[in-house]
Amino acid sequence: MFKFFTQKKWFLWSIGGTLLILMATWYQVQLDVKINEWFGEFYDTLQKALTEPNSVSEKDFIAYLFTFAKIAAVYILVVIFSDYFTSHWTFRWRTAMADFYHDKWDDASSIEGASQRVQEDTLKFARITEGLGAELLRSLMTLIAFTPILWELSKNITVLPWIGEVEHALVWVAILSALGGTILLASVGIKLPGIEYDIQKEEAAYRKELVLGEDFKESAKPAKISDLYGGVRKIHYKMYFHYLYFNAVKWSYLQGMVIVPYLALAPTIITGAITLGFVQQIIRAFGRVETSLQYLVRSWPIIVELISVWKRLREFEAKLKLNEEIKVTT
Repeated sequence: MFKFFTQKKWFLWSIGGTLLILMATWYQVQLDVKINEWFGEFYDTLQKALTEPNSVSEKDFIAYLFTFAKIAAVYILVVIFSDYFTSHWTFRWRTAMADFYHDKWDDASSIEGASQRVQEDTLKFARITEGLGAELLRSLMTLIAFTPILWELSKNITVLPWIGEVEHALVWVAILSALGGTILLASVGIKLPGIEYDIQKEEAAYRKELVLGEDFKESAKPAKISDLYGGVRKIHYKMYFHYLYFNAVKWSYLQGMVIVPYLALAPTIITGAITLGFVQQIIRAFGRVETSLQYLVRSWPIIVELISVWKRLREFEAKLKLNEEIKVTT
């Protein structure tokens, strides 16, 4: 699965490409920091314009909008290039896995589901890893960039409702709420990886019988097909049930978190100690830190699928290794 990073012929893509993706991601985060600063300045200007007529000229106001447009244009270009390059990087990873399995196909072809492992699971593994890896990278870099900003902004937020005085309050609120949500969702969704793995096994058995029925009339008889499909139906219904309560908890938590920063800011807002621009800036910084810390919460369904694919490929490689050992001994 990881030949892409260990074989010399792939070093330019695996090592060089990874470094390029790192730099592009870091630049995106830095642009996001600039946008956050812009929000603070723009909303302060907006507040001044609304409360003090003619205190802000039309030229200055429009200049703020063009400043945002320039930053956003660069951000869009970087994102487009990064996504394009990452797609190519991911396909090279898949190719490295496929080449490895192709070279050992004589031993691999006798393993049940070998074609699915080589064609479908290598694609899924590379794509899911790309998505999760890119999001993890963005989350870590966003934390590195925005946590100091939130820490500095939180100097002015020293009181929390019902709790009282807390230094750098919003930083602690973001950390504790995200950590609590992660533990909660991981506990609720602990059965999902195993269920996803069982789904793939049932689907593979059902698909294999249908494929055999295309070439051999004695295969894919109605009774056997119905029995196999019954297994598929049962495991899917089980998954639906477990996702029912998982999604109920997940979306309740995520929607509840929308009001948390405003709730934490309530004592400071009602005293009029901060401006509208400061509120927008700190809410946005809080959101970036909180969302980054919620990486596992937001990615859990995809992580579940990755675990399932990883288990299937690991089993496949273990059987492949066993076949090679048997071949050597005989």
